[in-house]
Amino acid sequence: MSAAPDIAAAGRLTVYGLFRARALRDPQALAVEAGARRLSYAELDARVRALAGGLAARGVGRGDRIAILSENRVEYVELELAAALLGAIVACQNWRLSGEELAHCLRLVTPRLLIVSARHAAAGRAAAPADLPVVEIERDFGRLLAAPLSDDPAVDPEDGLVILYTSGTTGLPKGALISHRAQIARMIALRLDLRATEEDGFIAWSPLFHMAATDQTLGALMSGATVVVIDGFDVEAILSALERHKVGWLVLMPGAIEPVIARLRERPIEPRGIRAMGAMADLVPIAQIAEVTALLGAPFLNSFGATETGLPPCSAALIEPGVAPARLSKRHSALCAIRLLDETGADVAPGEAGEMAVRGPTVFSGYWAAEATNRRDFADGWFRMGDLFRRNADGGYDFVDRAKYMIKSGGENIYPAEIERVLLADPRIADAAIVRKRDLVWGETPVAFVAAKAPGLTEEDVRAICRDKLASYKRPREVRLIALEAFPRSTTGKIQRHEMETWL
Repeated sequence: MSAAPDIAAAGRLTVYGLFRARALRDPQALAVEAGARRLSYAELDARVRALAGGLAARGVGRGDRIAILSENRVEYVELELAAALLGAIVACQNWRLSGEELAHCLRLVTPRLLIVSARHAAAGRAAAPADLPVVEIERDFGRLLAAPLSDDPAVDPEDGLVILYTSGTTGLPKGALISHRAQIARMIALRLDLRATEEDGFIAWSPLFHMAATDQTLGALMSGATVVVIDGFDVEAILSALERHKVGWLVLMPGAIEPVIARLRERPIEPRGIRAMGAMADLVPIAQIAEVTALLGAPFLNSFGATETGLPPCSAALIEPGVAPARLSKRHSALCAIRLLDETGADVAPGEAGEMAVRGPTVFSGYWAAEATNRRDFADGWFRMGDLFRRNADGGYDFVDRAKYMIKSGGENIYPAEIERVLLADPRIADAAIVRKRDLVWGETPVAFVAAKAPGLTEEDVRAICRDKLASYKRPREVRLIALEAFPRSTTGKIQRHEMETWL
C-alpha cells in the first residue's frame, strides 16, 4: 500500500490544531477577556470541544455551514473554533444589512443552523428560511454544549472555515470562503511584517463579521496571545484594554480615529505596547495620522488588504509616530506575489496604473456559489483585486483608485483618490470624498463632499486647495460641505460613493 496518504496527512495543519497545541502547552494562559469574564486556554478549549460535540450531535459535519448573526461576544469566538475542529464553516452575517440583503446571504450559503443573539434575533428570524433551525445565544447556547467528541474529525487545510461577505458599489453581497490554510498564512504574515509575538494580543472591537476582527482573533489564539472581546466601538473599553495588554495590531478604521484623539487629549494613557495601529492610511487625514500615533506612541499601519487576501498584499509599511507623511506608498507584504495588469491581462509598464493581481497562501478560496465570478477574478491563477496601483522605482506601490470607479471627463480619466489625497492633506479638512456626476458637456465631472475640521472653511477655500495642487480637469466642478457623520460608510469605514451619487 502506498504511503502517500500518510505522508500528505503528516503535513496538514488546521486552525483548531494550532489553538489546541497552545492550550496544551500553556493551559492557564489567558485566552479571552470580555468585560469581567476571563477564560484560560484550557477553559476555552473545554467549551469549544463541548460545543463541537453538541453541533455534531445535531448533524453538523465537515463542509456544513452554520450562520451566526450576533454582536461581538465570547460565544462567537467559541463557534469559530468549534467549526475549525469539526471542519464546518461559519457564515458570519452582517447585522448592518437590510432584511432583503440578510435573507439573500442566508439563502446563498444554505446553513444547517442559524445562531442569533437576542439583540438581532428578530431580524434573523425574519430573514431566515422557514425550515432553518434558530438558536438564540442567551437562551439556548448552553444546550448546544454536550459531551466532547471522542475522536477529532479529519480536516484538511484547504477546507473552508469562515464565509465573510463582501460587496462592491452595486449588487448583493458575495460570500468569500476563507480556508484554514488562508487563516494560518494571515497569522504568519502579520507576525513577519509587524514582528508580533505571542505576547501581542488583539482587541476585537470591530465586528467579527469583518476580516480584521475574525482574522486577527483566530491568529492571536493560534499564537497563544490574549483576545479582548468588546461589543463595538467603545473608546473607554479600548483604551482600558491598551493599558492592561500588549497589542500586535490595534485596528482603528477611518471614522474611529477622531474620537480616540479627542479622548486622549483630555486624558492620556500609557499603553503596555502597540506594534502598529490604524488602517487604510489613504482614507485618513494626514494630520490625524500624525496626532494619534504621537498620542499612543505607536506607528500607523499603512495598509492595503482585503477580505479576499487578508492584510496582504501591501500592508508592510509603517508610518512612524508623530509623522505626517508626504507620500503613502505601500510596501509589499510577506507571503504573496504581486502583478499589475492592464485590461488584457498583460503586465503594465513601470509607472503605469494597473489592476493589482495577487497569488499566495493568504488568498481566499473563491466566492460561494459564484462560478462565473470566480472564473473572471481568478483568471490564469491570479486573483484580481479590482484596485489600480502604480509601482515606483523604489519598489513601493501607490494606490490609484478602484478599477471600477473612474470619472471620465472630456476624454480624461480621473481617479477620485487623486483628488481626495490632496484634500485630506489639508489640516482644515476632517474628511472628503469625490463622486462623479453626469454632465452634458464633459460626460462626467467630479463633485467634492467635504467635512470641515476648522470652523469657517468655505467652498472657495476647498477650490483654492485644488487649484494649487491639481490639473484643471481634475478640479471638482462642485463643492458641498457636509457634517463628518453624514458620510455613508461600509462596515470597514470606507465611504460609499455610490450612495453619495444619489444625493446629486
